Amino acid sequence: MPDDAPSGVLLVDKDPGFTSHNAVALCRRILNTKKVGHCGTLDPMATGMLIVVVGKATKVQDMLMCEDKVYTATMKLGIETNSQDADGEVVAVKPTDGITEDDVRAAFEAFAQGPFDQLPPMFSAVKINGVPCYKLARKGREVERKPRRVQVLDYQITRIDLTAAEVDFTVHCTKGFYVRTYAHDIGQRLGCGAHLTALRRTRSGAFDIADAVDVPTLKAAGRDELLARLLPLEKVLHDRQQP
Repeated sequence: MPDDAPSGVLLVDKDPGFTSHNAVALCRRILNTKKVGHCGTLDPMATGMLIVVVGKATKVQDMLMCEDKVYTATMKLGIETNSQDADGEVVAVKPTDGITEDDVRAAFEAFAQGPFDQLPPMFSAVKINGVPCYKLARKGREVERKPRRVQVLDYQITRIDLTAAEVDFTVHCTKGFYVRTYAHDIGQRLGCGAHLTALRRTRSGAFDIADAVDVPTLKAAGRDELLARLLPLEKVLHDRQQP
């Protein structure tokens, strides 16, 4: 790769419907380079931190994907969907009468006692025999998936509205964690079911959403503007060596 080839990490604040593929394709076009990747997808309805790696920074793609994440989210109690979020089809509706704030808090706390196994949803990018699960799910198929060992490092419930059957929360979690499955499993524990209605990734490792470029700015950017926004690989690696 030529020494003057674009290289670095770009933080993008993803809009709903804007995919990781969209971000990679856009950066390739603006920077006029093919060596562009991303560090983990976000669900279509989700917003927030999307990490794009360019040039030599693609070598640390796996390292950045393995870092812990922070999300803010809203879950709806009493309704389950096949995708575990608002983009899916409703598969069950159950009453939420009798559920108290203490019940909700206890259900969250049950998942904060250490590592646990989480089953990736069928509507996910997890591959079975080389085929993403979501492609099989769209055909109505369900296949066996291997559970992942995950952990809630910290969480905070920021709103409980039992009249609207909604709960807002923040969760700090390890790699491979599905927040919509977390919401689904909490709903199962409560006995009423639940699904995710909003999701935003606010942090990934040392990267904060406040430092990300929004999609309209990204779409309007020229090559020099985008080059100026790339975080140098040396700085990214140096920051991770600090105690």
